[in-house]
Amino acid sequence: MKINILTTSDTHGFVFPTNYVNNRDKMPFGMLKAATCINSLRKQLDNVVTIDNGDFLEGSPLAYYIAKVLNQSSPKQIDDVFNMMHYDYGILGNHEFNYGVNYLRNTINESNRKFLCANILNEQGTPAFGKAYDIKNINGIKVGFLGLTTQGTNKWANYGNLNGLKIISAVAAAKKYIPIMKKNADIIVVSYHGGFERDFDGTLTDRFSGENESYQLLKEVKGIDALVTGHQHRKIAKKLFGVPVVQEGRRGQYVGKITLDVNTDNKKVEHSSTELVATGKYSLDQVIKERVNPIQNSLNEWLDKPLAKIDGCMKFSDPFKVRLNKNSFIQFVQKVQMDKMGVDISATALFNNEAHGFENPITMRNIITNYVYPNSLSVLEIDGKDLKQAIEISAKYFSIENNQIVVNKDFLYPKVRHYNYDMYEGIDYVINVSQPVGSRVEKLTYHGKEIDKNQKLRIVLNQYRASGGGHFPMFSDAKIIKSDPTPMSQVIAEYLKSHKLIKAENNHNFKIIKK
Repeated sequence: MKINILTTSDTHGFVFPTNYVNNRDKMPFGMLKAATCINSLRKQLDNVVTIDNGDFLEGSPLAYYIAKVLNQSSPKQIDDVFNMMHYDYGILGNHEFNYGVNYLRNTINESNRKFLCANILNEQGTPAFGKAYDIKNINGIKVGFLGLTTQGTNKWANYGNLNGLKIISAVAAAKKYIPIMKKNADIIVVSYHGGFERDFDGTLTDRFSGENESYQLLKEVKGIDALVTGHQHRKIAKKLFGVPVVQEGRRGQYVGKITLDVNTDNKKVEHSSTELVATGKYSLDQVIKERVNPIQNSLNEWLDKPLAKIDGCMKFSDPFKVRLNKNSFIQFVQKVQMDKMGVDISATALFNNEAHGFENPITMRNIITNYVYPNSLSVLEIDGKDLKQAIEISAKYFSIENNQIVVNKDFLYPKVRHYNYDMYEGIDYVINVSQPVGSRVEKLTYHGKEIDKNQKLRIVLNQYRASGGGHFPMFSDAKIIKSDPTPMSQVIAEYLKSHKLIKAENNHNFKIIKK
């Protein structure tokens, strides 16, 4: 007997096939395409179980519009999409907490799928959201499904959204629950919103912080028959330690498919296979599209309202050149951050390669497609040594190949992490990529004077970085002296409403060199 597990992960509120850089809907992803794909596979396959592996609640302009502009108590329109797709199970991702625990609880309450989360615990030490696991009888075969969430949620969630909650290791939770499940289940499927800390050959690919535990999970925990992963936005369909594993990219661009061929006599998996089914070739689900068209039309009208004009140009076509040479868009974001928080040192990143700067006039579409995270801002008091060490970590972003400065492969694999390269404002500095890692920062000055290692400085950062996210240990909650809960996209919009003409400027305060 075959059991087919169909999965999505990291859909991030992308219902329509658009990244919202413009309002054309022709990209090869989105839940409307995934819905048609899953429905087609359901008709072809027997014994289908569907799982969404988390990070569905936040990440798109649509998700932001519902939560922060309309101020809804839940994303009902997105929940409707999932309900109409008839998922069996749902897992919580780290970004489910970005709009607060109440928003998440309301979502769970109006969702039809069963949420499973074994390792996010309440003050009583029991699962805080749904059940830890569920056992489903599929034609006489009892299949146990265990839900797990990355510990990285501690860093990615907005400050204060995890009060009263404790996130334990996914491996520790699996070691606790799988022996319990095995007493009643013939087969164990783990759905983990987390990725791999090692390559499949065992090579460590990321600093082990507990954010990704899939390799350790399969190595140390016996009895797992299939593993669904996510969080890293990778495209994986293979086996590790004999266990079938999938990871489905992001935005609904793939549906993961794990097929378990089960012997009905001994009730064990005799054979398994994995596949990623690209959704781009599928048409949009017209029934679901009709349901969500009104909110999409309303969103597009809001996105295209002009906010301010530009004296000059804030557009760019090459994100890497911006990271090398800065540009007026980055300087503008830094200025807004410093203005909001009342300091004169700032750091920000160009978060992804879809960013293209501001068009003229500037609209909310420009803001949200360039500043893609719902970050809020914090001010830290640090010293000169902290600042230099932080810039040294950002300097790892660059390597030299064939005498050219390029992106360090560690920022591209196993997960693309452009967001972990920060550019700084209010100081002047040089990054010499030809020098060893850790010794690349030169000519670091503040107001024209060399910065002393003991000098006290105040810097504005987004909350993720302020808490040390991205492996910046010199930043921490303990050093935060002021925070503001306003999402950065809203901060930018408010600034533009009171500054109707923006001058495009670039002071070139840093240089990236290779000599």
